Amino acid sequence: MKGNSVQVERSESATLAAHPQPDTPVMDYSQRIARQVAAVPRSGIRDFFELVLGRDDVISLGVGEPDFATPWNIRQAAIQSLERGQTSYTSNLGLLSLRKEIANYVGGFFDVEYDPASEVLVTVGVSEALDVSLRALLNPGDEVIYHEPCYVSYSPSVVMAHGVAVPVATRQRDNFSLKPDELAKAITPRSRVLLLNFPTNPTGGVASKEDLEGIAKLCIEHDLICITDEIYSELRYDDEKHISIASLPGMRERTILLHGFSKAFAMTGFRLGYACAPAPLVEAMMKIHQYSMLCAPITSQAAAVEALQNGKEPMEQMRESYHERRDFFVRRLNEIGMDCHVPGGAFYAFPDIRKFGLSSQDFAMGLLESQGVAAVPGNAFGPSGEGFLRCCYATAFDQLQEAADRIEKYVATLG
Repeated sequence: MKGNSVQVERSESATLAAHPQPDTPVMDYSQRIARQVAAVPRSGIRDFFELVLGRDDVISLGVGEPDFATPWNIRQAAIQSLERGQTSYTSNLGLLSLRKEIANYVGGFFDVEYDPASEVLVTVGVSEALDVSLRALLNPGDEVIYHEPCYVSYSPSVVMAHGVAVPVATRQRDNFSLKPDELAKAITPRSRVLLLNFPTNPTGGVASKEDLEGIAKLCIEHDLICITDEIYSELRYDDEKHISIASLPGMRERTILLHGFSKAFAMTGFRLGYACAPAPLVEAMMKIHQYSMLCAPITSQAAAVEALQNGKEPMEQMRESYHERRDFFVRRLNEIGMDCHVPGGAFYAFPDIRKFGLSSQDFAMGLLESQGVAAVPGNAFGPSGEGFLRCCYATAFDQLQEAADRIEKYVATLG
């Protein structure tokens, strides 16, 4: 009887919890959520692709992710690290062996030297590297200038670090490079950080050495710290050499270089990035990382060592495949009548759809509903992206061909 009594009481309690009494006050959660978080919108990319989930008739040109599996030698390094029982924490900064490889790679590829002991921080993806960079630098009200259209997390990351996001529009006629004269107009006494991303997501835009030199001059004149997200730097086409602003005179000491393994090495699921910067900045960033993430996963770090030591050949093969797809897809878009600049890097086409008289959202929804092709409305990347469509061409070539045919059919219906 005693057991039955307890069971009844538990059942009654569960019923009351599921169906509160009429006089129970309703919790107003809007008053419980931090203002800077409540002000941040959901990702326009993720909202759009909630509509695609579960549909096997859709060709997705949406999520910015390589369609290649991580090269086998990198996966094997991860497997072997587990087989050896490497399942512990690492230094907060990351495995020293990995930091040495990063410093060696960055020195050769970006032409900037860093001390692996004190100037390299391994993070959980470049997204965390960006977050800890902003939180380490910003006081409430400090302004962060960035170029737009841009990756969807930039403005929210600034806001959640209690900063003020200041976008500067880039234009198709400039191949979406940030022009120094436009940057100069945005600088105020509250400006503290400049955030760059070349090659750019979503436009594939790159910055010329001349533009970077003009931008560097402004950073020095106005004492700005530059955070440069160069995650697509290996994915440059047409034999153009990537130039990092960190390598320009006077910029190493005022630049945080962000990079990682997701795009060039097809390691998105490993969630591994890094930041290179002068030791005092890395120390400040490490404090935040230490108390929030502690360290990046050791399995991913072991895989990254292999990627840097022996991943160049598969990386170049993947880049050549993207190059071929870029040439095909951009040509087809222009033939269809969608004005599209030739992206110098990354794996995105960003065609202009303004002449069709539809908003980016309406165009993307019409394309999805009538032809089963998913692409991201340009306004997901900021107001200056309105009138454009982001199409990721890191998808199988036959699917890309079919997507282009379907897009042509849709455009034909618009007159």
